[in-house]
Amino acid sequence: MQYHSLSAFLDSSAAALAKGPVAMIFVEDQVEVDSAIRHHLDTGFASVLVLMPPAFSLAPDVADRVERIGYDIAAGDSFVEAVNRVIEAAPGLWLYYCFNAEYLFFPFCETRTVGEMLAFHAEERRDAMLTYVVDLYAGDLDLHRDAVSLEDAHLDRSGYYALARNDPDNHNHPRERQLDFFGGLRWRYEEHIPAERRKIDRISLFRARPGLELRPDHTFNDEEYNTYACPWHHNLTAAVASFRTAKALKRNPGSTFDIHTFKWHNSAPFEWHSRQLLDLGLMEPGQWF
Repeated sequence: MQYHSLSAFLDSSAAALAKGPVAMIFVEDQVEVDSAIRHHLDTGFASVLVLMPPAFSLAPDVADRVERIGYDIAAGDSFVEAVNRVIEAAPGLWLYYCFNAEYLFFPFCETRTVGEMLAFHAEERRDAMLTYVVDLYAGDLDLHRDAVSLEDAHLDRSGYYALARNDPDNHNHPRERQLDFFGGLRWRYEEHIPAERRKIDRISLFRARPGLELRPDHTFNDEEYNTYACPWHHNLTAAVASFRTAKALKRNPGSTFDIHTFKWHNSAPFEWHSRQLLDLGLMEPGQWF
């Protein structure tokens, strides 16, 4: 189905928002739009909402399987506002959001669906899941000038770290079970990244409820949603493999001429498999086996 605006979709969205989990993919440009949609359809989402400019095209094999909604991030439309409007319209549903050229991975995703994972997560009394945004980049920037290549994708196998997340409302004491995570291209090229955009943690998967709001820094107004685990044991986490930072660094005139390759001694080919991300510690299976 196609809708000319988010309002038009929400006015007639009973079927698409009747059952979760629901994925929202925000299309910022025309790079790897179809592959991102196919990946999330294969992951097992009940509905996939694609918010994109009307001028962009979709491949025929995905166009009939998604809810296409007119939305233009480049023209000023806010992904935060869109997520919050869907939250308001879909109380109780598990939601997910990402951008084009991003791909969700979770433990054992090759043989289990995202719905199965979230059912287990909910049994552990969790309403949100921490995801790490793992930067992907093309190995050869001479061949792939926009830094995007599914066949030549690489990631950093080390260089990730976490810092305490302080609470300004409590004398800057560290928040319980919350950390700010860093690494990847945002760490290696931090001189080109604004400080407020250097974190790689995102609460990409969450259960909607009345009053819940996403904030621009990818956290929520309910602090329990921003925790990485419950008080009793480790919980599941997931990863979003993303070309988004690499694209931006190569498109930005202030950084593109300083970067001839993203590869370094800790680069490794991305295997497009959850086992690699588990082995690197970039997601956590928790008690799910």
